Amino acid sequence: MSFTAIDTRSALIVIDLQKGIAALPPQELAHAAIANAVRLIDAFRSTKRPVALVNVLSGAPGRTDKKPAGGDRPADWAELLPDLGYAPDDIRISKKTWGAFTGTDLDKRLRNLGVTGVAVCGIATSRGVESTARFAHELGYNVALPVDAMTDANPEAHRRSVELTFPWIAETGTTDELIALLK
Repeated sequence: MSFTAIDTRSALIVIDLQKGIAALPPQELAHAAIANAVRLIDAFRSTKRPVALVNVLSGAPGRTDKKPAGGDRPADWAELLPDLGYAPDDIRISKKTWGAFTGTDLDKRLRNLGVTGVAVCGIATSRGVESTARFAHELGYNVALPVDAMTDANPEAHRRSVELTFPWIAETGTTDELIALLK
């Protein structure tokens, strides 16, 4: 598990690092993943590579509609964490499914920038991160997954994604390894 290369035309996709989602996983896991995601954001911005900040507004409509546990969500539930910052060139995507490509213009925007590879991080590993990484792979992007910049409310689900799914669709490694390749 370590990165061998990253496309020179890579973008970072940050999944659901928003107030409502970041409050869900065990906090000791969330804090470390968020800190590493912020380091990646800074590294991608400093090397003039695109950063896509993605939040989720709701679930996909249909027969599986569920009310949020505990009632209505707070008004700031979908707001991105302030730690992420915001640069004028950042791509902002709001989604209604687990994956960042479904029902959004993310693929079009990345292609317009000439992006050929993506790194994906965020919360939750087994849902938003994995769904986005799978779809990126299917779209032909080279996918990099810094596993210490993601977490899940269910540690077993995180482990299964990292060990069983990710090796089939991406290279995996650490935040430090990915940052070293950006330089």
